[in-house]
Amino acid sequence: MIYVQIKNIINPSELIRRVFLFCRSTQTHLKTKMSELKIAIQKNGRLSENSKRLLEECGIKFSNGSGVLKTTATNFPVDVLFLRDDDIPQYVEQQVADIGILGENMVLEKDKDVLITEKLGFAQCRLSLAIQKEETYPGLQFFMNKKVATSYPKLLSDFFRRYDIEAEIEEISGSVEIAPGIGLADAVCDIVSSGSTLLTNGLREVETVLKSQAVIISNRNLDAEKKKILNMLLFRIRAVKNAKENKYILLNAPESAISRISKILPGMKSPTILPLMEKGWYSLHSVVKEDEFWESIDKLKEAGAEGILVIPIEKMIL
Repeated sequence: MIYVQIKNIINPSELIRRVFLFCRSTQTHLKTKMSELKIAIQKNGRLSENSKRLLEECGIKFSNGSGVLKTTATNFPVDVLFLRDDDIPQYVEQQVADIGILGENMVLEKDKDVLITEKLGFAQCRLSLAIQKEETYPGLQFFMNKKVATSYPKLLSDFFRRYDIEAEIEEISGSVEIAPGIGLADAVCDIVSSGSTLLTNGLREVETVLKSQAVIISNRNLDAEKKKILNMLLFRIRAVKNAKENKYILLNAPESAISRISKILPGMKSPTILPLMEKGWYSLHSVVKEDEFWESIDKLKEAGAEGILVIPIEKMIL
């Protein structure tokens, strides 16, 4: 009797049909709700490797096979596009990509309507003017009425205009350093990291036009959902950056030295202080900034610290 009642309510084929329709509508609903943030990064080169490493350190997993131009993360709502760095500002402006990771120098050179959302601290370099090493350099007036080869005509024009220098700018797309040696230009303006490429080509750096680093740019008109994903990504990136900029430090000290050591190592609020088994001795745990590390170590030793251990931090949430 119970079986008949159930059968009268819904037969097996109708049940299967309804389950199928439910599953299909659920999938459609999820696809409609899910929105991936499209991230453009340089498709090859050092900046590309650093950008991929940053995303991986943020816990984002994605494939990157040879020749792949687009991939989707498996555990975070982002698509990664692999593009030429000089195309990224235009693609972000046109919302082909929502955000991009590239050098600040390229962002300013292309001058597209995008936002610099975050400075990342890696891929640091400078855009510099260089002349042949045997030339005497009296100052910026050297460039008056000279021909300067560069791949950054806008930035160089703005720089010369700022200092009332009239010079001829020869725009070339690559191998800028060779220009003076073949008689194409009197000087060059190019990206410099260590300066070794300039030296190899008989040039010396004389002026810095711009200091640059990797940045995140974003489209100005992201919808609310994509802004939410971007904020989630920035939260992870800042945790990774904070970890790289700081070290976790542990040390032992006598009770008489704690006050002095605590002033050297304030930590995020104050150091953690734990008693040791040996009476009158304590263990102090704190965080020290990477760029203040060696100076702090010397001060700690002078204050009476012993057994100092310094440990890298994987993530740091402030």
